[in-house]
Amino acid sequence: MQLGGQIVLSGFKELKPAEIIVVKKLVGSYARKFSDNVKGYESLNIHLKEVHKTPGSEKFEIHARVLYDGKVEASEVIDRNIFVALDSVLKKIEVLVLSK
Repeated sequence: MQLGGQIVLSGFKELKPAEIIVVKKLVGSYARKFSDNVKGYESLNIHLKEVHKTPGSEKFEIHARVLYDGKVEASEVIDRNIFVALDSVLKKIEVLVLSK
């Protein structure tokens, strides 16, 4: 799934439509921060993988990668709540790219 020209989401097709809306808003917010504050921002790639699919105790593994100015910063998080995991991985990326 591609959002705009600079955001690529993969592995998110299994989510409910309401969850997709929240994911898009969250990712879009961080992507805007990156494009406004990171010199040479090129793209944001996020990959979702379900690690543990037992109902009621699912775990989500999220990998995020930002390309900017010819460099790559990546991070990953595993959590039971997909939104917490997504926010955490994007915060890690934000710290990495904005601290340079």
